[in-house]
Amino acid sequence: MTRLPALLAAAAALTAILPSATRAQTNVPGDPYAADPVGIVAAPCPARGTPSDGDNWQMFNLHMLTRDFGQHCRYAAQNAALKAAGAPVRVVFMGDSITDNWINLDKTMFTNGLVDRGISGQTTPQMLVRFRDDVIALRPKAVHIMAGTNDIAGNTGAATIERVQGNIASMAELARAHGIKVILAAVPPAGAFPWAKDKQPVPQIRAMNTWLRQYARANGATFVDYHAALATPEGAMKAGLASDGVHPTAAGYAVMRPLALAAVRRTLGGK
Repeated sequence: MTRLPALLAAAAALTAILPSATRAQTNVPGDPYAADPVGIVAAPCPARGTPSDGDNWQMFNLHMLTRDFGQHCRYAAQNAALKAAGAPVRVVFMGDSITDNWINLDKTMFTNGLVDRGISGQTTPQMLVRFRDDVIALRPKAVHIMAGTNDIAGNTGAATIERVQGNIASMAELARAHGIKVILAAVPPAGAFPWAKDKQPVPQIRAMNTWLRQYARANGATFVDYHAALATPEGAMKAGLASDGVHPTAAGYAVMRPLALAAVRRTLGGK
């Protein structure tokens, strides 16, 4: 009983710093969510923008993470337009920069119901957060998931390989629960990461790809092995297929494209 006053005092102090129905979520000048009285994000998506002079990409990405961790806003307008048009979606390609850049270097790839939903820099927890908006809500027949590079690089902090695998499994399970077939892509090769030079990714990528192949086989998913087509025997990207040892060039995507389309045919049938 003697601890009760201390506990009450602690509860009062916690209440004082938490949002309430009568107080805005933050007091940061210019915060677009400051007018929201109950701490629910109700403001429209801000302009994506780019780092201003004097900023850097690390600080810009930190700002994006604190404002929109999964980056739901990135494709919000495009998703709305796609749904309004009523155009059938065959396959959504969910991924990071390797998927994000694909449409820029192979512009005819994403036609005939193939939809690119890659976001540069993303890790699997971020993809899982936006999976409902960017995949399920579009009602595709299949989803192509290529993820893991940025988790291994530590883009959103430390993570065990089991946690990364769990995030991918969760995306696959969500897809299957909604009648969406699953294509799991091997993590492409990388001998090193230019933005995370302390990492040695070759063994982690190999371990991830072994798991992805086994998971696909055990759960009726299609596995597409980009790694085998792009990698040297040492596990790095083949010369000329990537601009920085990680991100494919047009030549790299030219290797990947027939593999992707073959995986789509195996999954959905047809030509």
